[in-house]
Amino acid sequence: MTSALPTVHGMTLKKKLAVVGAGMVAHRLVEALVERGADETWDIEVFGDETRPPYDRVALTSFFSDRDPEDLLLGDGSLWKRPGVRLYRNSVVSRIDRDAKQLHARNTTFQYDKLVLATGSYAMVPPVDGSDLPGCFVYRTVDDVAELRQWVLDREAVLGRKVRGAVVGGGLLGLEAAGALTALGADTTVVEFAEWLMPLQVDRAGGGALRRIIEQMGVSVRTSTATSRLKAGRDGKVARMQFADGERIPADVVVFATGVRPRDELARSSGLEVGERGGVLADPGCLTSDESIYAIGEVAHIAGRVWGLVGPGYTMAEVVADRLLGGTAAFEGADLSTKLKLLGVDVASFGDAFAATNGSLEVVYADPTAGVYKKLVMSDDARTLLGGMLVGDASAYTNLRPMVGRALGSDPTGWLLPEGMEPPGAGAALPDDASVCSCNNVTAGQIRCAVTERGCTDMAGVKACTRAGTSCGSCVSLVKKLVDVQLAEAGIEVSTALCEHFPYTRAQLFDIVRVSEISTFSELLAQHGSGHGCDICRPVAASILSTLRHSHVLDGENATLQDTNDHVMANMQKDGTYSVVPRIAGGEVTPEGLIVIGQVASDFGLYTKITGGQRIDMFGARIEQLPAIWKRLVDAGFESGHAYGKSLRTVKSCVGQSWCRYGVQDSTTLAIDLELRYRGLRSPHKIKLGVSGCARECAEARSKDVGIIATDKGWNMYVGGNGGFTPRHAQLFAEDLTTEELVRAIDRFLMYYVRTADRLQRTAPWIESIEGGTDAVRQVVLEDSLGIGADLDAAMAAHVEHYQDEWAATLADDTKLARFASFVNAPDTADPDLAYVEERGQRRPADEAERAVLIAGASIPVRTEEVTV
Repeated sequence: MTSALPTVHGMTLKKKLAVVGAGMVAHRLVEALVERGADETWDIEVFGDETRPPYDRVALTSFFSDRDPEDLLLGDGSLWKRPGVRLYRNSVVSRIDRDAKQLHARNTTFQYDKLVLATGSYAMVPPVDGSDLPGCFVYRTVDDVAELRQWVLDREAVLGRKVRGAVVGGGLLGLEAAGALTALGADTTVVEFAEWLMPLQVDRAGGGALRRIIEQMGVSVRTSTATSRLKAGRDGKVARMQFADGERIPADVVVFATGVRPRDELARSSGLEVGERGGVLADPGCLTSDESIYAIGEVAHIAGRVWGLVGPGYTMAEVVADRLLGGTAAFEGADLSTKLKLLGVDVASFGDAFAATNGSLEVVYADPTAGVYKKLVMSDDARTLLGGMLVGDASAYTNLRPMVGRALGSDPTGWLLPEGMEPPGAGAALPDDASVCSCNNVTAGQIRCAVTERGCTDMAGVKACTRAGTSCGSCVSLVKKLVDVQLAEAGIEVSTALCEHFPYTRAQLFDIVRVSEISTFSELLAQHGSGHGCDICRPVAASILSTLRHSHVLDGENATLQDTNDHVMANMQKDGTYSVVPRIAGGEVTPEGLIVIGQVASDFGLYTKITGGQRIDMFGARIEQLPAIWKRLVDAGFESGHAYGKSLRTVKSCVGQSWCRYGVQDSTTLAIDLELRYRGLRSPHKIKLGVSGCARECAEARSKDVGIIATDKGWNMYVGGNGGFTPRHAQLFAEDLTTEELVRAIDRFLMYYVRTADRLQRTAPWIESIEGGTDAVRQVVLEDSLGIGADLDAAMAAHVEHYQDEWAATLADDTKLARFASFVNAPDTADPDLAYVEERGQRRPADEAERAVLIAGASIPVRTEEVTV
């Protein structure tokens, strides 16, 4: 029970909570408090010394691909806009006055009733002579990573060659840093003092396997090596690294990743008790030696140690949230299992990975040629799983980790099968108290309760109820298995039917049309469905029929099946007007083409904006204006960009070898050829491609459904990337392909996707839904494992052969043109409800207040006022 709040003149006063630190654990604490309604009784003030709101530090390396640090931010930002919750960024807390219950920050004194230290840790730099030279970095914050990235790019430009990078430290952070340098095109060397890589997570054999895999990727590794000195070049910047044995290597950039230390200096200066090796001493309730101050996360020293993972920090945050509301929750330790992908290599360890238990047995599987090392640590009777480590293939991790301390119930060697083979009992029910999601402390029983008691029938619902799978994501496959088993046991049938009118999936419906003579929706419904159809099945059928019968989207019955945008081949905007997007293949356009687009936009009063896909979007076209606009564009050589359809959108490219001094292949020509090949290809969801002419990746190809990155030997192909609500990185699919091999692989990949994906399923979740994932799709596409390669090739050839520009065909057909009218009885009359205001030299739709003073169709200038944010 919470204590009654004080009142003044009948008004309830909130208590004040100060949180020092604005990292992941602090964010979880505030979330947990708000979820419990604590913001109604507490004023929560959070002080962070970085310029950004809390972000996902675990995913820091993705900054090198995503480019935008905003992608790493936690939550949607609304948390910090709630009444009673304030985030002070770039605010260093300089002092805590425990007697007065005040902290000093921003040249201001803040009062608190309770204070939470969540200051995290800092990157340790060993005492190496020259470690402060320009070009030496740590790897801890977004700013660290941004500065490192810029340094590498700038040095490469100055030196005119690849940058030579060195990473001091071969642990988790060190290998992540090595991956980042490698992604930037640097020649990278990892220097580790211990005898093998990742000595805290894997044993000597595992470290050896990891080393072989990493060296095969072109990264040099030095173990049992101490760095003694860094030397500068003539320009004063770091240039060489010297080892204790006297040997030297060149180094244009050095990253120190030798571990972290708790940021407990504020606690020390405040007189709080700290551990012998650092960290603020706290009890199981996370309470420090001051009854008004808690410590959580990497700065907290609880149960004799500092806990350096985010999962235990989240658990501490939940404990403190409960305590602040009068609860008695306690931190009782945490699962220290880890699963990571370092330099593209899966590495996992869990439980007693080093067989420290007396009498324990080790079951080992090693395949050096495949780069795989697996070890299970069993009890002395070979029945109970105590721990393990997995290198190169960690697919069994999600099933094994919850079984630590329990009998495997079968021959343990069966769990060490090669990737893709189902381990024994993988689908068996886990005990209710088995931990499934260690990041969020979710058990198998809680997931089952989400299904049986809270009515969750899909993964989205279970994630929302339990948080399982919302952090690192490594447990998602196991969570899904538990949900599926529980639904089956509860007798709940989860239908995979497209809708109530068709008892088939989209893929099944595609095959029905493919092998039949059906050419209309009416025939399909009469032979294989029921009722009259709906807004789900009708557009799906239209897409399938357009793909297989190569018909125009507005031909005959097809025209009545389309979504709003396809119905008029333009994207509807908020005011009922439409946008016009001509195709600009590969982003290449002539000056004459730009002039035409500019003149059309000017003549029709359209707002213009460059899109992320290297095209020009023109907004504000009325429906009756669309044919006239497209007539002028088509006459100038433009065609539909299909921005309105579930089809190929764009193939983004850099200038490549033609102009760029770093380009190694002609990316622009390839991008144009690919866009002209796949234009108009109807699919379950929109498709985007990207082509980069070198490893600098200016076209952001790895954020596309199909990404192509040039190499000295040809092209690397990546698949399954996308932006949007759930962004994904594309995964490496094939390396050093010739242009002919690349085009064939893309042909088959896209047609296999079009055939088998569900409605509105992007390529990333589609790949995940295929049994065997990327490897299985790779076998279908590159090795023709299903024997359908020729069919996929023929299907794409038919698409290319029958392609027609939808707008050019529409302009030649009076029947199709008749649908482009604002009013049936006055087809050329403008909609009188449209009103606009001028802003930055262009017009935009007026809001409600502005509309009140406008005459329909007129424009007034917008007053510009200074806005303080």
